[in-house]
Amino acid sequence: MKVILDQERCVSGGQCVFAAPDVFDQRESDGVAIFLVDPDNVSEEFRDDVLEAIDICPARAIALADDDE
Repeated sequence: MKVILDQERCVSGGQCVFAAPDVFDQRESDGVAIFLVDPDNVSEEFRDDVLEAIDICPARAIALADDDE
């Protein structure tokens, strides 16, 4: 699955890291979310965690890409 992260929108809340620690981390310099995996090919085993991260992101900075993208 393809996951989109809008780093400009990220407010460094870290909720994505708690929800999906195998997918997201935060930059040390400013706390902005980063990927630990290839965002264009996130394993389906992390789907539930990524969906939770999307739901709890305070900035709504994470989304799944449409299938046709």
